[in-house]
Amino acid sequence: MACRSSCSGSYTVVIIPLRTNLYSLDALRFYLRIKRLKDLEKEKDALWSGLEILEKARMWYVQQLQENRAQQNNMKIKSGFGSCQESVVEARSCLLRSRIQRVNGSLGCVMSEPNVMSSSNPSLPETVADNDLRWQNTVLAQEVSDKNRQISMLELEKDALLEQFDELQAY
Repeated sequence: MACRSSCSGSYTVVIIPLRTNLYSLDALRFYLRIKRLKDLEKEKDALWSGLEILEKARMWYVQQLQENRAQQNNMKIKSGFGSCQESVVEARSCLLRSRIQRVNGSLGCVMSEPNVMSSSNPSLPETVADNDLRWQNTVLAQEVSDKNRQISMLELEKDALLEQFDELQAY
């Protein structure tokens, strides 16, 4: 049985004398207790690792927020820049947004069901393929949005031209 010493942070092991028979009920209890303590230590180590990862993620989020604010301030100061630069910035922003949303969703799942271990973890190639598909979907969604914007602009121009045509026919 492991006991935490009150004066130090270490554990000490107290050996309980067992009967001579290793298959006795006392031996089984002792084994199960030691196994449980070992499992608890592993869980504690995993929780500490997760806490470190969350702290790094928090720092990354803070840095991204600061960069976002700086970019917003720069956009307010500058009147505008080239369309090529805008598309690169929009693509980067779209990719970053999709990654952040995926991470937020994963963290939300972990926080809502912390004791559920997933039985089927996707392999690395499946994850890469999934990320590629998500990126392609993001790019295609951006292209569709751009095309819809162009269609709207063309429809407005068409309506304006039809009005001008009607006015010219009236004279």
